[in-house]
Amino acid sequence: MRGKMGNQYYLGIDMDDENAIVSFFQPNMREPETVSTVAGGEIFQIPLVVAKKQGLGQWFIGEEAKKIALQQRENEVKHLLSRALREETVCVEGENFSAKELLALYLKKLIYMAGRLGNPLQPDKVVISLERLSREATGLFLGIAGELGLAEEQVTLIDRRESFYYFIYNQKNEIWLHDVCLFDCRGNDIHCCLAQRNIRTTPQLITMVEDVKHMDSTKRDEAFLQIAAGQLKGHIVSAVYLVGDGFDGGWPKESLNFICKGRKAFMGKNLYSKGACYAAEVKEGTKDWAFVYMGDNEMKVNVSLKVSNLGKTELYTLITAGDNWYETVGECEVILDGTPEIDFWLQTPNSREAKLEKIELADLPKRPPKTTRLRITAKPLSDREVQIVMKDMGFGEIFKSSDKSWEYVMAL
Repeated sequence: MRGKMGNQYYLGIDMDDENAIVSFFQPNMREPETVSTVAGGEIFQIPLVVAKKQGLGQWFIGEEAKKIALQQRENEVKHLLSRALREETVCVEGENFSAKELLALYLKKLIYMAGRLGNPLQPDKVVISLERLSREATGLFLGIAGELGLAEEQVTLIDRRESFYYFIYNQKNEIWLHDVCLFDCRGNDIHCCLAQRNIRTTPQLITMVEDVKHMDSTKRDEAFLQIAAGQLKGHIVSAVYLVGDGFDGGWPKESLNFICKGRKAFMGKNLYSKGACYAAEVKEGTKDWAFVYMGDNEMKVNVSLKVSNLGKTELYTLITAGDNWYETVGECEVILDGTPEIDFWLQTPNSREAKLEKIELADLPKRPPKTTRLRITAKPLSDREVQIVMKDMGFGEIFKSSDKSWEYVMAL
């Protein structure tokens, strides 16, 4: 589906409690580019730390913050993500700051760093990739949006598996012709993720098979070879991606030789931030997209309302399968015509059959046909449950609202 066009500017930020990587993208670019802390180099990781110049209101982030803190013989403020989620307060030079406002300061400087490279000062969309999502994390970053000069709808959170999804399906078709595997090495742990595509559905349904394996630190190459062989066995895999600090040092040799036999292989550290850029483009509707992803955070069901529009009966979608259930909310207003009942339809994207949920509005004031207006709000409670709230809005000056509302939870 193609939506608004123009010279949009997107930022993708991959973040954990130690580092962040920021990439930027505009539709006229061949692919996203990643901000390097060294001009002309590929030093992408920016430590998630801040420090304040003593006696001044000047703040620094990343390696600069570490240097300033060392010169001042003090510790930089680190672990900002986990501390902000715990709503901690940080004392700097005898003054208290919330970890949330320091995280906002860090993000503001990241945006500025990307802007210095000839980009606009403010992005149209920022997508932040985290290892895992939660309501708390979503609330934290949406709450920070205003401090970044952005509206809430300009900030979206996804997890790293979804970043991987957006990255690979924005590559050439030969990359995702078959399954695609990701190995993310962190210390002695290998996070394995296999992306599989169902060509029989429209849009094509993408699922991820995940696993975490532990390596013997004394025989890393041999251990990883066994892990890779086990993960790839029984699958036709067209491409493999290796990411993470754990692959540093050039130790994968025999394992890499095995992976490259009959497959394309890539190694790097900025896959997730680039994937977040692609996610921004797709979510803004500036790109045709033939896929839908079903991960831990995505709705597993479409929730629709059967309505009459200009004399034609059609389905109006309130909740779309594949949308992040932490963020999505569906709302519309309808005018009742006939019985005080509303039909909702629940359908999975890989099924042609729909489940009908008929809700009767008990004690609705009796009025002539087409003189009752209802506001319907659909809010997910999980990836399979949706709370429906229907409120009587009356009908202008003719019939005042009864202030009655009806709640119903429907589940797949």
